[in-house]
Amino acid sequence: MLETASNKADQVINEIADIAVVEFLPIVGPARGKVLSAETKKANPKRILEIGTFIGYSTILMAREIGKKSQIITIEEHETEAEVAKNNISQTELDVNVQVINGDAVEVIPTLKGTFDFVFLDAAKEEYYHYLQLMENKLVKGAILVADNAGKFATEMKDYLDYVRTSGKYQSRYIGISDDGIEISLKL
Repeated sequence: MLETASNKADQVINEIADIAVVEFLPIVGPARGKVLSAETKKANPKRILEIGTFIGYSTILMAREIGKKSQIITIEEHETEAEVAKNNISQTELDVNVQVINGDAVEVIPTLKGTFDFVFLDAAKEEYYHYLQLMENKLVKGAILVADNAGKFATEMKDYLDYVRTSGKYQSRYIGISDDGIEISLKL
């Protein structure tokens, strides 16, 4: 059964990636997605917060790497994309608790209960620092933050990048991938 769900998840991931190439959709993609998958697997998180679901590609990548008792809460501002994401995630047949919330992350984050040990940021780049301010008290010590597009959009993310690199609250590193990259930060 697990093998079937894993194969189905791979199939959905590949279909989304193929469509993204043709339609120029802004998904994390295979190269940065491989890093996201590896970081998720290494962290073995119990509760993930994703900001910027889009159509569910990165959600599925993370869901493949976590256990049944783990949870992903993912926020997507646009209703159409949130519905497509729900459909794509359900097609994977993965036995993982994924909650897709349609709304503005700035409004949703303060309403979330509990803590998170893994965060994936892939929404409005200029809002990353604001998102972090809203969720920082919900992050456990040792939480991992993965911020996409830290290469191409480093200027738009400057306040976020400066904070995770110099505040003393995080140990942060940049991984360059092709013409872009990911910032991975560990909450100290």
